[in-house]
Amino acid sequence: MPARADTSIYIPPPDLACSRLQRLSAEFLGTFALVLFSAGAICADQFLRNANQPGLGLLGISLAYGLTFGAMIVAVGRVSGGHLNPAVTIGYWVTHRLGTIDTVLYWAAQFGGAILAAYLLRYVVPEETWRATALGTPDLASGITRLPGMMIEGVMTFFLMLVIFAIGLEEHGIPRPVAAFAGGITVTAASCLGGPFTGGAMNPARALGPAAVAHHWSNHAVYWIGPLAGGVIGAWISELIFLGTRKE
Repeated sequence: MPARADTSIYIPPPDLACSRLQRLSAEFLGTFALVLFSAGAICADQFLRNANQPGLGLLGISLAYGLTFGAMIVAVGRVSGGHLNPAVTIGYWVTHRLGTIDTVLYWAAQFGGAILAAYLLRYVVPEETWRATALGTPDLASGITRLPGMMIEGVMTFFLMLVIFAIGLEEHGIPRPVAAFAGGITVTAASCLGGPFTGGAMNPARALGPAAVAHHWSNHAVYWIGPLAGGVIGAWISELIFLGTRKE
């Protein structure tokens, strides 16, 4: 009888020929772009409204976030895996697909990129605009308390992890651009839901960068606890769902 095939979920690894410095640089640049365009879209929306022009609106801001996420996965995914989010990275860590040292370094690169992007926005955006939006720092809407806020952020991140793991199944052979499109659509849809209530961050780096530069720390723990918990649970549940789905 033939041996049973390995049934563990498969996540395409980054190019093994890439050095650690290259992988960290990719995460830095990818997260830089993600924060620059997602938080920048919020600032642009405010700027247009200040000029009595139609703003980008929720859909426009969500598309800026989701499309940038998808584009950066295509751009840097081959090098680093295209995490761009500490909640995604911790999902890889708890499922033993990324070592502890690399996890810490990925986080450092992601946070560094996010903070530098926020500094750039502060420099180029008029002060009255970025102060009105706290550089796009996510915060809870009126009437939303911290626990529901954490649940919203956690559930959105959970489904993001579910999609990331699902499109990584080896047998599907999904091209990276298609996988990136799926991830980008997920971020866009989740941002449309979460945007009015929590800002729809799903990403501690997305929250930390603008918060650190604008000095806006209101309800900041929501954007750590919710997404990190969602990333961990999403990774574990994904393993349970997809375990054994590969063909023998």
